Amino acid sequence: MFKSFFPNPRLFFLSVLLFSGAACAIWYGFNQQMADLVGLDISNTDPVIGLGHFVTNSFLLFYGFYFLCTVLFALFWFRYSPHKWQFWSIIGSSAILFSTYFSVQVSVAINNWRRPFFDLIQDLLKSTDLNAAEKVVTEEQLASASSQLFDLLFIFAEIAFLAIFIYVGTRFLVSHYVFRWRSAMNEYYTKHWAELRRVEGASQRIQEDTMRFATIMENLGVALVEAIMTLFAFLPVLWALSAYVSELPVVGDIAHPLFYAALFWSIFGTGLLALVGINLPGLEFNNQKVEAAFRKELVYGEDDDNRAQPVKINELFDNVRKNYFRLYFHYMYFNVARSMYLQADNIFVFILLVPTIAVGAITFGLLQQILTAFNQVSNSFQYLVNSWPTIVELLSVYKRLTAFESTLDHSPESDSIVNNPATNN
Repeated sequence: MFKSFFPNPRLFFLSVLLFSGAACAIWYGFNQQMADLVGLDISNTDPVIGLGHFVTNSFLLFYGFYFLCTVLFALFWFRYSPHKWQFWSIIGSSAILFSTYFSVQVSVAINNWRRPFFDLIQDLLKSTDLNAAEKVVTEEQLASASSQLFDLLFIFAEIAFLAIFIYVGTRFLVSHYVFRWRSAMNEYYTKHWAELRRVEGASQRIQEDTMRFATIMENLGVALVEAIMTLFAFLPVLWALSAYVSELPVVGDIAHPLFYAALFWSIFGTGLLALVGINLPGLEFNNQKVEAAFRKELVYGEDDDNRAQPVKINELFDNVRKNYFRLYFHYMYFNVARSMYLQADNIFVFILLVPTIAVGAITFGLLQQILTAFNQVSNSFQYLVNSWPTIVELLSVYKRLTAFESTLDHSPESDSIVNNPATNN
């Protein structure tokens, strides 16, 4: 699965973690020094409304730093361990990371836009008495207010069009990236077909399981990267916005309450769903086995009159039915817990903000910013909560392909697969 696409996978992914950590430490610890070195002023921290958000000196410096890190990392691996798919696995991965980061920054730009837009609406609504017999605003004031609203709406349209472009481009790139990964797996498995063909269901694993693995990795991988990038982008925003919230219900006054509340709530949800869904991976894996055994017998019955007899078919389908009914039962209480948590999540931030809203300590625009930032951070921390069913399916496919590949290693597990194939399908 991994050695077919990545050079020396274990060392490669370890180097990714170490290099990424070092790059982040250098960026956050020495960005001012790097800016001074290239003559850029990054001292201005005021948010820029509109597309100018993406071309500030800080962003320009980051673009150059990211490009340099990518080049250095790629050159090392191109020399240390050349690989057929190195451009897609290394350069392609870096490009996806950057495009995902950029799409997250689009969300930040929209969040910056929310405050002036909704504050303007609040001011206009407060300055207008709808019950008055006469208008309380002049034509000049009306024209000015309309102009400001249209300007802000035009800015939103600019950001929205950029968001569409980035989203479409990212999905297109990821689709090609994942199919290259599937191509690499297919090439690797067919190269070792002489050994792998002894495994029952080998053709299905090469065709269907690699396809499912690639598809699931496409969805989960992008979601995971986006969740991490969102945390990097919105955690500082939520930390800063927490200064406007004076206290929390029950808890009272604490420093940066929204930040810690989002952290607690997300960890609680992740732990809850992991606990109630602990049996699902094994059941999904077993589901693959019984379905494969049922499908195998039907396929053999197409060419052999002695196979796929009613008694045998009914027995195999009974195994399918029993496993599905167990799966339905476990998913029932899992979905109850997941749905209750997600519904509570919709009002959790409002509960936190009740004391602040009651005393009028924040404006409508600031409220919108807080809601967006909190939800972005909370949803990022809730990656496992939102993706758990898909992760379960991925674990099932991974276990099947791992057992499949063990044949090439001549491990005890591979002997089990070859000698008793019905139990591994």
